[in-house]
Amino acid sequence: MIEQDFVCTDDFESNGIVKWNSPSNIALVKYWGKKENQIPQNPSISFTLSKCHTSTSIEFNSKKNKDNNIIFEFEDQKNHPFGQKIKLFISSIEKYFKFLPNHDINIKSKNNFPHSSGIASSASSMSALAACLVDFEYLNSNKKNKSYYINKKSFIARLGSGSASRSIEGPISLWGLTDSYKESSDLYSINISEDVNKVFHNYQNSILIIDPGVKKISSSIGHKLMNENPFSEKRFDIARNNISRLKDVFKSGNLDEFINLTESEALMIHSLMLSSNPYFILMKPNTLEVISRILEYRRETKLPVSFTLDAGSNVHLLYPFSIKQAVQKFIEDDLLIFCKSNACIHDYLGKGSEKVS
Repeated sequence: MIEQDFVCTDDFESNGIVKWNSPSNIALVKYWGKKENQIPQNPSISFTLSKCHTSTSIEFNSKKNKDNNIIFEFEDQKNHPFGQKIKLFISSIEKYFKFLPNHDINIKSKNNFPHSSGIASSASSMSALAACLVDFEYLNSNKKNKSYYINKKSFIARLGSGSASRSIEGPISLWGLTDSYKESSDLYSINISEDVNKVFHNYQNSILIIDPGVKKISSSIGHKLMNENPFSEKRFDIARNNISRLKDVFKSGNLDEFINLTESEALMIHSLMLSSNPYFILMKPNTLEVISRILEYRRETKLPVSFTLDAGSNVHLLYPFSIKQAVQKFIEDDLLIFCKSNACIHDYLGKGSEKVS
């Protein structure tokens, strides 16, 4: 599909409410650096989560006057700072929804996890918003091609936040053009969950909340700094190669290779932050302490538990379902003391965005 394929020419007026839940995701091969129009510098692969999600509803009403009335509430708070960003986003995507100018819209959104702290809240929020918009198009259109609407949700989500494209489907998603997957695209993500070794079924992700506060620097700024980073081109080459490596790992179930690849990816992204100009540090002292203890625990027990990081200080602990009990005891006994208010979210792989009746 090309960009023009996602332009909806249906020009209708209709009242209705749609509501979707959409999860966060955690990248294994990281997206860090982008071109214009939210096009990634390299492909990325992520685990789609289950528990950490955004719930968004949009009420559509036929427009009452010339100007569009867009109301946005976040966590029951009107005039939230996110509102201006959402309004600009809605205006920027009107060309893909001819019916949008005919409607006033009331958007209500809330997270069940801390936003802006490195749990990809932009991924869950923008994918939930995109799912609502595309679902309203689906309900009022004669076109009922399922794959088209799945791809369009991811396409629209990507325009709001690149990583949001990967939250539409799961449990494993790929975004970005690569020779390793023939259906891949820079415009939207695809589901690559088939032909995956059973060891990755119901894989667990415990999120250790080192700091629930808002990050000192946004991911958008971090992406832009990659344009001048002296190591950027080498990084993009490594990421492309890691896509191929991870595809083989998913088939073989080789957890040693999985651990080596994903942990290297996490540390590489944070090393790029350190080598940017200006440089910045998102990890906290407790982030490093938790990583150190995970490595020590793995050496002592030989259990295939590993870590990854998003663009923040929180640590994502990854492990197979078969060792869930042992790992969660390790978390409770040794790691919670390094988390803010002993906060930890035990999550696992999920299926992506879901409509709420």
